[in-house]
Amino acid sequence: MKKLILSAAILLGGFSAIAQETSKDATKEVKEVPATEVVAPEAKASQEEYTAITAEEIPAPVTAALETAYPGAVVETAHMNEAKEYKLDIAVEDQKATVYADAEGNWIQK
Repeated sequence: MKKLILSAAILLGGFSAIAQETSKDATKEVKEVPATEVVAPEAKASQEEYTAITAEEIPAPVTAALETAYPGAVVETAHMNEAKEYKLDIAVEDQKATVYADAEGNWIQK
C-alpha cells in the first residue's frame, strides 16, 4: 500500500513539473521588431514610384510579349516608373495578376 501511495505521489509531482515548464514557455516575452525593420517583398515593389499610363502608351515589345505569354489578356491598368519598367494589372478570363516588364518586353520578377 505504501508503494502505491508513493508511486502516485511521484507521478503527480512529475505532471506538475511538466505543467510548470509548459506554462513558463507560454509566457516568455516575444521580442517585437519595429515595423520599419521588416519590409515584405511586395511592400518594396509598391514603394517604387509608378505613374499611371494608358494602354496605348505601352510599348509594342511589351504588348507583344504580353500577348505571347498570356494570350487573350486584357490590361486593366498600366503603370511606368522612371527606369521605364512597366507594371501591368491584367485579367485573363476569370483570373487577375500583376506582371512587370522592361521596355524591351522582358519579364521582371518583383
